Amino acid sequence: MTEKILVTGIVPREGLDELFDRFDVTYSDGEPFSREWVLEHAPEYDGMILMAQKGDREFIDAFTNLKIISLNAVGFDHVDTAYAKEKGIAVCNSPQAVRVPTAELTFSLILAAAKRLYFYDSVVRRGDWMDVSERRLQGRTLEGLTLGVFGMGRIGRTVADFGKAFGMKIIYNDAYRLDESVEKDKGYEFVSFDELVKRSDIVTIHAPALDSTRGLFNAETFAKMKHDAIIVNAARGVIIEEQALVDALENGQIAGAGLDVFEFEPTVSSKLRAMSNVIMSPHAGTGTIEGRAALAAEAAHNIVSFFDGEPINVVNK
Repeated sequence: MTEKILVTGIVPREGLDELFDRFDVTYSDGEPFSREWVLEHAPEYDGMILMAQKGDREFIDAFTNLKIISLNAVGFDHVDTAYAKEKGIAVCNSPQAVRVPTAELTFSLILAAAKRLYFYDSVVRRGDWMDVSERRLQGRTLEGLTLGVFGMGRIGRTVADFGKAFGMKIIYNDAYRLDESVEKDKGYEFVSFDELVKRSDIVTIHAPALDSTRGLFNAETFAKMKHDAIIVNAARGVIIEEQALVDALENGQIAGAGLDVFEFEPTVSSKLRAMSNVIMSPHAGTGTIEGRAALAAEAAHNIVSFFDGEPINVVNK
């Protein structure tokens, strides 16, 4: 009997060939399936690619035959992984495909914030001009600056490599330290979290949303940063306390921010939206044509591997 697989969100069809070749797939290339529709039809499915839905207890309980949830993402904080494990359901993420697109967007935010592109763009668009000879109107040259990477996983290391190519000094903090040989070869310096925020000219966040990281960048943390520092976040919005960030920017405690994720997204503080020293994007880290196709293919391969008896990328073992 062929297993039935549900794809809940808008996922590129070109990434799902492997899935369609093996299974009976329910897929929409128009509007995504509503939560109500999914809950009603849940008992029919043996596996799913989950996107644009929250995998809470009610959601999981509706799937009486479900064996695997494959996430069209690297993050899995929107799924109750522990409860899924209790129910015998494997939860798998897709960490490889997101690496380059997210790192590219992160470095775009770094460049845009450092070069003050939103500010410059808005001036020119309204028909004005300026002489950037005044220091208060100038951006930063990345070469020689210190890039502090918080979370040195796949994406963090790729961003660090980009920074190195721009001539930046790389320091990092992570729960797991890289091998000494890697640090020496790459020229990366492991430091404490406090040292990271104190020394960095630009801090870029690449950590998951855990109890230990939620709200970690708060008023106390911003008070330790350089007044001309920039913070960039393309990881998880809840790692930064949004009001504390607004206060730090308003008070000149830090100089700017580049943000792809937000604490209460899709709602974003009106004060944050009004600031000319902040560049923002709508959680678009993986939002490239190539990236989304690769992400779909990785999520599909998780399901194929699982039913072949060789599960990969399982986050709730």
